[in-house]
Order: sequence, then structure tokens, then C-alpha cells
Amino acid sequence: MSKKSTRKTAVVVGAGAGGVATAARLAKAGFEVTVFEKNHFTGGRCSLLHHEGYRFDQGPSLLLLPGLFKETFNDLGTSLEAEGVQLMKCEPNYNIWFDDGESFELSTDVARMKHEVEKWEGKDGFERYLGFLQEAHRHYEISVAQVLKKNFTSLLSMTRPAFLRHLFPLHPFESIYSRASKYFWTERLRRVFTFGSMYMGMSPFDAPGTYSLLQYTELAEGIWYPKGGFHSVVAALVRTGERLGVNYRLSTPISSIKLDPTGQRATGVMLENGETISADVVIINADLVYAYTNLLPQTSYSRALQKRSTSCSSISFYWAMDRKIPELTTHNIFLAEHYRESFDDIFKQQLIPKEPSFYLNVPSRIDPTAAPEGKDSIVVLVPVGHLLDEKQGIGRKGLDVQNKQDWEAMVSRARQTVFATVEARTGARDLQGALVKEIVNTPQSWKEVFNLDKGAILGLSHSFFNVLCFRPKTRHPSIKGLHFVGASAHPGTGVPIVLAGAKLTCEQVLEGFGMDKAWDVGPTSGKKGVRDIDRVHTLPLLSNIHIAVLALAFALLIYLMYLAD
Repeated sequence: MSKKSTRKTAVVVGAGAGGVATAARLAKAGFEVTVFEKNHFTGGRCSLLHHEGYRFDQGPSLLLLPGLFKETFNDLGTSLEAEGVQLMKCEPNYNIWFDDGESFELSTDVARMKHEVEKWEGKDGFERYLGFLQEAHRHYEISVAQVLKKNFTSLLSMTRPAFLRHLFPLHPFESIYSRASKYFWTERLRRVFTFGSMYMGMSPFDAPGTYSLLQYTELAEGIWYPKGGFHSVVAALVRTGERLGVNYRLSTPISSIKLDPTGQRATGVMLENGETISADVVIINADLVYAYTNLLPQTSYSRALQKRSTSCSSISFYWAMDRKIPELTTHNIFLAEHYRESFDDIFKQQLIPKEPSFYLNVPSRIDPTAAPEGKDSIVVLVPVGHLLDEKQGIGRKGLDVQNKQDWEAMVSRARQTVFATVEARTGARDLQGALVKEIVNTPQSWKEVFNLDKGAILGLSHSFFNVLCFRPKTRHPSIKGLHFVGASAHPGTGVPIVLAGAKLTCEQVLEGFGMDKAWDVGPTSGKKGVRDIDRVHTLPLLSNIHIAVLALAFALLIYLMYLAD
């Protein structure tokens, strides 16, 4: 008779980026881990679509904050390189196309940025640009150290001195647009340096100023593309987890989280086929609002979550072209002439703007394996409002949800708008004639395929009262043994942010079981001695000249006081 295993067991619901990272970390810590995924593929939105030699990234198509990816693999005892993941730097970062025919290249190349900024705002403009970078650098460094790598389990978490003293320098109560306006004095550059809030699913007129950190990481660390598509990173995490013993069960949806008779502890999951799987801990990587609403008993908290503000959705086109479109670079942004109004249509009316801003990616430009030779694959993301029901439509200037959110008509309008805009601004010709295959994602398909609440592609919004201790916690507030990881849990959305969240969630699980962190190797591990030439020397606050001037001023003050007497 075989001896029963004494290892702790964990069930992970969902094989998105957060789920696979969490599974690998827990396995490394000694857990017996099983991952259940409703779809036949891993990665969630970080998955791939294929058509006769064409490859498309279904969700993310660029890699930011590379340090957080490297940290994840390093903690698991490996590296991106060791797992065969090749990151290719995109240069320029973007071509930004305006309605008046002008364009702007964003780049990590300082000389190129000097030329681009001075073209519109002169030499003083470049000096202000450097000031913007300095502020965004602070936002980035403080956020990584004090937000992404710290858990916020209660309001008291925000009173930590190390965080509290940095709160106002993060500018959370000002918008990205208002902060950028202090450094950029033309409307053109204000748009150039604020459109990135779309990555958070927010309007730049509402997104906290803190998120200029996104522009900073692009300008200071660059934009990267994993060869073979973004899913190659997820696939590497899956392989790493499997080596550590993780068991993946794909095409296996669950129907509910199993609780003990008191309803205060998670004991496992119930599969849709009726099978019950027991576990010591359950981690949910499914959409958080969906999980609270559909996998757990209804509570006042779950009902409140459904009323919270969410990110936008998208109409995403995946186009196989029968030839190359040389006018387009890897990453292209097309900005609406009526910039603010276009965001209002998305976030206030939950519609597609009459003239949308949109993102266009040509993966085959940097990675030829994304399309057959001599051809291009193109991905277009048009931000649109999330799904509404009739009750949510009330009060939106007479919005009739059934008629106004006519997604078939919106898709048709978006397609024609994209073709017309790209051709008018870049000089490309007959894009529709070059199209041989189209795949489309809409808010409805995002909801159906990935269980995204309201079809919101980036989860809950990132307004101030939807982040930090106000964001749903990584641990259920009343059910023991139940944790969360993903876009709508702390610290927030975006693959690198979710990877940071996976580490926080795992450390919380391990702490609950009194177990050591398998990746906590100590502060001195791997450090080499510092040579004198590399030693940091801090200069005195005052030089000898400053001291002499102050001494003379003090002596003069005493002398004048003497004369006055």
C-alpha cells in the first residue's frame, strides 16, 4: 500500500499569466499543484490565433517592465534565455499618426527624442521633456518598490511610513493629462505622452498621474517583443511549472468553489462534470468579478463589485494580408482629432467613438515568423465601451442599450474607419483589397471566451479608489484558504503587474501555512565585493565655497546688528 503524500495541495482556477506563474511558484515551494482551465489553451488573453501561416497575439503584443519578467524566472531557478525566450527590441517604440498628416516617433534613442520634441516645442521643450522623465522615473521606482512589491491588505497598509511619505510625489490625485500639461505646452505633445493610459483601460483625463510610469518604462527600458509571440513567455512558465510537478487540466471548466459546512473555508472546486477536487488552498485566476458572482455564494460584497467602474473593452481585428504594408512599423498609434471627446464616448457613453484613436501592430515587421514570406499579419485594437445591461444604460443620455450597443454595426464602422484612417495618414493603398482573412474579437466574445465581466479587457478600473487597499484583495476577506491573482486583484492589470501580484499572492499563501519562500535566498546571495573605483561617494551638502559665503554672510549680519545697537 502506497504511503499517502503529506505535501500541501493547491488548485489554481485559470491558466492566465497570473495562474501559471502562481502554479510554478507554489510547486517550487513544495505544493502539489493542479491548474484547471476552461479553454483548450493556456495564457488566457496572452494566447495566439493562427491562420494558414499567419500568427496573431490575441491580447498583449508588446512586453514592458522586463525586470519583472526576469525576476519571475529567476525566482523559479531559471531565466528567459534558458527557457528559449528571445526578446527583440522594437525601435522605434511607436509611430504616432495625427489627423493633420504629421507623425511623431517615440524612441529610447535620446538623440531621436531630442529632434522630435524640439521640432514642436523648441530647445526649452526638450529640457521640459527631461523634467517629465525625471518625474515619471520617480513614479516608476516608487511604484515598483512600494506598490507592486507590497501587499495592501487593509487601510492600515497605506499608513506605512515608507509608502505614506511617497503618496503625494506619486500624484495620484491629478490626471496623467494634467501632469503632462505642466511639461508639454502643445496639445500635440500632450497627446503623445498621455495616450498610454489606454493600456490601463482608462482615459488620460481620469487616469492618476502615477501611471506616467508606463511612458517612462517605454522610453527608458524600451518596448520588447518575444519571438514567436507573447505566448512564448507564458509557455515557458508552463514548462517550468511542469518540471516542478504542476499538473495542467485544459478544457476543464469548474462550476463552483467548494466550501466547508461553515462556509468559511475553501476545500476545493467542483468541476462542471460533477467531479470534486479537494485542496488545502484554492487560488482563482479567473476574472475576479466573474468568480465572486458565479463561483461563490452571492454576498453584498460581490454585488458591490458588479457596480464598480471597470476598464474599457475593445473591438480587435486580426488581419492576414496578401502583401507587406511597408508604410507601417511594428507599433502604430492613430490619434483622434477630437482627443478628449473620443475618450468620453468610450468611458462615459460605453460606445465606439465617432472618430476613435486606435493601436495597430504589425508583428511580422519585427518577427518574420508571424506571416508567410512577403506578407504581413496585422492586429488592430480599437478601444470601445464595455457591455451594458438595460439597468446600467439608464441615465446615459437616453441610451437604449439594445440599439446603441449594436456590436455588428460597430464592428463594420470600426473596420471602415481603420482602413480609411490608415490609408489617409500613412499613404498605404487598398488595405481592404489586400485582406485575405479576418478574425474579430468584440466585447461579447471577450466575455464569452474568457469570462470577462462586461467584456472589460483589463478588469476593474485603476482610479484611486480602485487601487491599493481599495482594490479587491489577494485573499478573500472571509473565506480562509481562498486567494486571487489577476488583473482585478491587487496590484492591478497588465502582464508584468500580474506577475508581481502572483509573487505577492504566493507569499501570502506560504505565510498562512508557515512555510518559507522558496525564492527568498537572502540579501547577500550572489553579491560581489565592491572595488574602490565603484564605491559610491556622497558629496557634502555644502562645498567649501558655500561654507565661506555663509560665514561671510553671517559675519556681515552680526556686524549690521552691532551697528544698529
